[in-house]
Amino acid sequence: MGSAFGCMPKEDLSGGVGSRSKRGPKSRSQRKMAASEEELLHRQALAMAIQQHQLSQRFEGSMSRRIGSTSSRRRDLPDSITNGKQQQLVLEDLETRKIILVHGEGFGAWCWYKIISLLEEVGLNPVALDLRGSGIDNTDPNGITTLADYSKPLTDYLHNLLDDEKVILVGHSCGGASISYAMECYPKKISKAVFLTATMVLDGQKPFDVFSEELASADVFLKESQFLVYGNGSDNPPTGLMFDKQHIRSGLYFNQSPPKDISLATVSMRTIPLEPIMEKLSLTPENYGMVRRFFIQTLDDRMLSPDVQEKLVRENPPHGIYKIKGSDHCPFFSKPQSLYKILLEIAQLP
Repeated sequence: MGSAFGCMPKEDLSGGVGSRSKRGPKSRSQRKMAASEEELLHRQALAMAIQQHQLSQRFEGSMSRRIGSTSSRRRDLPDSITNGKQQQLVLEDLETRKIILVHGEGFGAWCWYKIISLLEEVGLNPVALDLRGSGIDNTDPNGITTLADYSKPLTDYLHNLLDDEKVILVGHSCGGASISYAMECYPKKISKAVFLTATMVLDGQKPFDVFSEELASADVFLKESQFLVYGNGSDNPPTGLMFDKQHIRSGLYFNQSPPKDISLATVSMRTIPLEPIMEKLSLTPENYGMVRRFFIQTLDDRMLSPDVQEKLVRENPPHGIYKIKGSDHCPFFSKPQSLYKILLEIAQLP
């Protein structure tokens, strides 16, 4: 099962990532990190994200407990919920306080650390899971061949809920495929599903289809991509994708994110299992279609362009649409306050 933040043992963070600033000036050659040091930084960065309450950093100014109307712009579809004025949060009125955060391709539970802190401050119960082969899950991502296998930490979590317990699912990027699969498997345990600039596909579509207009068709991509990983040897089909550090830092995902979060991603992102995102989903009106869906668009996104996001909601209309101005593909880094307020509004919808 994937690792929830609240279940991880506490680690001593002294001398970790934050302590590096206490060291004296270094020469250019000394600043070049050796492979062993980089691996140590990787572990320290994950530990820091997991122990988010030990962070002293404050994001986007002081955090307020007062809940007002969301600062993001929203365009409602004709059949969507009316955008009324947001009321003071009353926890007893909520259908569920539990929000399950599902990361996208290459990420892990660590990427949600800002959102977890904000949601916990108002009494909600966020749970971030590592999908298989992601974050600190030790499964080799090159050996994950199905969406069911990749999403197993999420479906196991839902399976173990009490019969009358419900959650809100939030899926980022390719995590949209995992929450779609979970909606098909456990619709009665899901109150609402939130697609955060995510792969909200139709029945019979592949998650990769969402990106194909920008990345080229699957066949062309598999022949020409420099990001392919051949975990079973070069004579066998590719098993994964991995963006190198140069492309991660170039702004594909993080053109509006703070440098510290980009550094965290650089040492923490892992190989993306290839076959799950090339798998066609089977989604039915009786299961997947019974869960209310909401889509959050990011308007400065270079990974999944605003035009592609508009196409997704046009072809597969959700109950409501929210928009975040000035956000890249990772609003949990670039616009955490705006994302938090939207999730809070969705949680309060009856």
